[in-house]
Amino acid sequence: MKKLMLGNMAIARGAYEAGASVVSSYPGTPSTEITENIAKYDEIYSEWATNEKVATEVAVGASIVGARSMTCMKHVGLNVAADPLFTASYTGVGGGLVLVVADDPGMHSSQNEQDSRNYAKAAKLPMLEPADSGDCKEFVKLAYDISEKYDTPVIVRLTTRVAHSQSLVAEEERIEKPLGTYEKNIGKNVMMPAMARGRHVYVEKRMAELAEFADNSDINAIEYNDKKIGIIASGIAYQYAKEAMPEASFLKIGMVHPLPMGKIKEFAKNVDKLYVVEELDPFIEEACKVNGVDVIGKDVFTLLGEYTPELIKAGIMGEKYEEKQPSGIPVRPPVMCPGCPHRGVFHVLKKLGLTVSGDIGCYTLGAAAPLASIDVCVCMGASVSGLHGMTKARGEEFSKKSVAVIGDSTFMHSGITGLIDIVYNKGNATVIILDNAITGMTGHQQNPTTGYTIKGEETRRVDIEMLAKAIGVNRVTVADPFEVDEFEKVVKAELEAAEPSVIIARRPCALLKHVNYGAPCKVDADKCKGCKMCMKIGCPAITFKDGKAIIDPSQCNGCGLCTKICKFGAIGKQEA
Repeated sequence: MKKLMLGNMAIARGAYEAGASVVSSYPGTPSTEITENIAKYDEIYSEWATNEKVATEVAVGASIVGARSMTCMKHVGLNVAADPLFTASYTGVGGGLVLVVADDPGMHSSQNEQDSRNYAKAAKLPMLEPADSGDCKEFVKLAYDISEKYDTPVIVRLTTRVAHSQSLVAEEERIEKPLGTYEKNIGKNVMMPAMARGRHVYVEKRMAELAEFADNSDINAIEYNDKKIGIIASGIAYQYAKEAMPEASFLKIGMVHPLPMGKIKEFAKNVDKLYVVEELDPFIEEACKVNGVDVIGKDVFTLLGEYTPELIKAGIMGEKYEEKQPSGIPVRPPVMCPGCPHRGVFHVLKKLGLTVSGDIGCYTLGAAAPLASIDVCVCMGASVSGLHGMTKARGEEFSKKSVAVIGDSTFMHSGITGLIDIVYNKGNATVIILDNAITGMTGHQQNPTTGYTIKGEETRRVDIEMLAKAIGVNRVTVADPFEVDEFEKVVKAELEAAEPSVIIARRPCALLKHVNYGAPCKVDADKCKGCKMCMKIGCPAITFKDGKAIIDPSQCNGCGLCTKICKFGAIGKQEA
């Protein structure tokens, strides 16, 4: 039976059908839905790990003892996972090991446009790249077969458009894969230098064998049409190129590392002009040129962002491409939701004029106007360690005018070690942990602070207050960010302290099902002075017209933050 599936859903289905039994991941758009869908299969043990490094190590451990395992992440998560992944390339596998990485050309939800194909080359690992949902399912199953045949982890690369678009997928029965036999093997699995040198020899031999496999595999397929123009492409770029130039000849690349150079050379001989169409880096293009294949690539196509059929056609036809912006559609930048508990925090931080070291999460939107509070945001966990660097560089006075903000899930991911660094190295910094009782940015996933697993089962909850104290932080305060006056007093007090401090801004995400603030708020026009103080919190439910504030009841969820901001008592709850 065939079903319409998102690419991410099809990846999950592929893991199920292939007999995978252990999956550990950390949520990150555009990869999150893979593991959320895997969690629906009772035959597979699945979990949200604390970060991508831990998730990869869990999958590696399961593989070593004979289980088919998987870990899934977004492209920047692969940076976190790189340490175990590079060494797992040397150890190889017991049961098949598949790592799925979702790149984000166009940066829809990311801080960079990293091209993960470079990791496959650097780690000396095979990488497959599906072009639609059907490919997603079949390539995962193939990845497990390659993994076990060639004793290697296999990376499957998605991009946002493949991960989040739908196409037909044929569902098949699950093939149960019993655990392989585990035998102690120090020479293979203990990567001390003496053993690693021998395994490196194997890795190079394996890459040569995989190159031969790539040349003979039908996932790298030549499609001859008009031979005046030939196009080499993979993933979503193949789909766009087919739409742009349906009459051209194509070499669809399904295995992007190692590349099928024999097939590429054969294709090159049979077309008059050869183009490489690939988003982000000239990965295939450079490999072609190193091997003496004359191709046209980034000379006519951009290194930036997502491609479109129009962009590809313009490049091949030698025309100037100008992206057409739809007329009459207003700009709609992302904003924190009505009732977001982070809004009160950033209102206070801006009011106090503090330097704010930010992190990755919904709260990164605290950098947007009108709150405009965050000064810097680099990567997961960098807010805490970054603030430590700032205070060490600029001294005690700076520490009294600066804070770090980090979410509860991100603190679990990589903020704890930064806080330990502050305490251990006699730093003086104020860290605000924004505890909204969920992993919000990626769509409400559980994390170690919520007390529930990926399947909704009750588990032990990490107590952030106790953890901070165990690290050595003596000053730990829990405060409600909507009680803005009290929250401001807490922040001021902790900034004056001559030792590290943690403020836990605790209020649940307004979108959680159990959160109900009651009736929406309403402005009393007679009391409103038109001071626009309520506009400074940036709530999308509040607008200003004819010199008065107005609250849209269809957007307001009644959180009441604005009632605390208004000093004239002009805002209150609507009557039932």
